[in-house]
Amino acid sequence: MSDETTVTVELSKGEQAVVDAIEKLTVIEANNVAKYFEEKYGISASAPVAVAAPAAEEAEAAKSAYDVVLKDCGSQKIAVIKVVREITGLGLGEAKALAENGGNVKEGAKPDEAEEIKKKLEEAGATVELA
Repeated sequence: MSDETTVTVELSKGEQAVVDAIEKLTVIEANNVAKYFEEKYGISASAPVAVAAPAAEEAEAAKSAYDVVLKDCGSQKIAVIKVVREITGLGLGEAKALAENGGNVKEGAKPDEAEEIKKKLEEAGATVELA
């Protein structure tokens, strides 16, 4: 994986159809759709992050289980593969694929266990997220 930060979101066929339809709208039509979502659901693309942060912090504090998600293996791929194998018990091929492509290393881990796994992976050079 590269050092660049890129986000790739996989969409279902239905989601992709919505995106395709939105991309065909004029600027005025897209603006009307955005206003509709703001009025109907109270969401806005321009909402300040600081407003959302307290809610996110409360959700984090209330969680009793985490998914440990490998985002990037960094430049120390071999070290990360070794840690992934140790944590998951996967074979070399599966651990290599997980390290290269990212994904869930552990699902439903208790907070202490999730932090320990995250620490091990980060020490090996990986970028990890607790979800």
